[in-house]
Amino acid sequence: MTKLAKLPGLAAALAALALPAFAQDAAPAAEMVEAMTEAAAPIVDKGDVAWMMTASLLVLFMIIPGLALFYGGLVRTKNMLSILMQTTMITAIVMIIWVLYGYSFAFGGSTSPFWGGTGKLFLAGVTTDSLAATFTDGVMLPEYVFIAFQMTFAAITPALFVGAFAERIKFSAVILFTVLWVTVIYFPIAHMVWDGSGLIFNWGAVDFAGGTVVHINAGVTALVAAYVVGPRIGYGKDNMAPHSMTLTMVGAAMLWVGWFGFNAGSNLEATSGATLALLNTFVATAAAIVSWAAVERIFRGKASGLGAASGMVAGLVAITPACGTSGPVGAILLGLVVSPIAYFFVTKVKAMFNYDDSLDVFGVHGVGGIVGAIGTGILMSPAFGGVGGDDFSIAAQVFIQIKAVLLTIVWAGVGSLVLLYIVKAITGLRVSSDDERQGLDLTTHGESAYHS
Repeated sequence: MTKLAKLPGLAAALAALALPAFAQDAAPAAEMVEAMTEAAAPIVDKGDVAWMMTASLLVLFMIIPGLALFYGGLVRTKNMLSILMQTTMITAIVMIIWVLYGYSFAFGGSTSPFWGGTGKLFLAGVTTDSLAATFTDGVMLPEYVFIAFQMTFAAITPALFVGAFAERIKFSAVILFTVLWVTVIYFPIAHMVWDGSGLIFNWGAVDFAGGTVVHINAGVTALVAAYVVGPRIGYGKDNMAPHSMTLTMVGAAMLWVGWFGFNAGSNLEATSGATLALLNTFVATAAAIVSWAAVERIFRGKASGLGAASGMVAGLVAITPACGTSGPVGAILLGLVVSPIAYFFVTKVKAMFNYDDSLDVFGVHGVGGIVGAIGTGILMSPAFGGVGGDDFSIAAQVFIQIKAVLLTIVWAGVGSLVLLYIVKAITGLRVSSDDERQGLDLTTHGESAYHS
């Protein structure tokens, strides 16, 4: 505040001198109130808008081409295009559903703790003047950019679980299951976690960018689907090694780049909070790569490219819920911890329980999401450089985080089981044995990824 502003008499005199000569009458009280209201109008910052548009595009880059190439390189040559098609079509269909009813079901303004209602079906009432809240009072975003950003989250989540039943599922089953799954499972969980009326939100659970909504949700679904669909023909006997680690590494690198939109974009503003999420996404991922390579070196004698790519994704998954509330050193600790746990599930638990999660969606996304979600409750503590206050209780927050994790596991697990059997009754789940042996590229799409 300036010195002049502290002198009301002088300020009033200067204001009077500034009035035009012909305006002798004092402004009516109503006009003064209107002027004050306009001064306090919500702020829409062009920098925030530009950043959120960029973040939305980065998340799309994660899906196509990032996730598509990452998964595509991991399957056999004869199924490369099927993965690309599944990922592409899921993305396109979910985007349409999101506009028609998904956004309303998740963020439609309902006071229900479980879903957003029907108030914004077909984006009813949304215009270029509509605003969406950020984490700062009085700072808003155009609602369209918030819709677009959240739409990319809805699109990538079902694209993740296709890795669990890769190389053997009907294309029609993938599409039908996706439509049912986002409707029954994703939209309600997104509302519960991120909407102000949501059940998990009001528990006080912290999920900055989607540990529960995206990764646990998709990972648990993947585990259930792997059991229901059944193993690939020749699983455990035939060579099912990735056909192109080059493409897998390229896809993983694209995922890492796109993930900055995923995590830093979840801050909703181009502020210091976004820079914290940005830095944490760098260092947690780096630590997880190093940790996975070290574990492989110890137990297998060699550090592999597949291990580095797996560690990269595990680190990205784990830091997702914690990226906005953890300090950078805490993020490194989380990256170091998650890889050995995910490695154990991928190499030991899967063999122990004999399920064919083709591309280890549960072992990396599901387990990594659980580790990250629970770890968020620890790393928020100022003792680890987190943003929690002086009265922050690790035990209390971890308990809340565990509740959120358990609800997500039950919702996704039971819901997916029911939906899979509905799809099985309508379209069937698996292609024929002959089609599976020949490969889905030719039998489903009439194409080949490579020509000799």
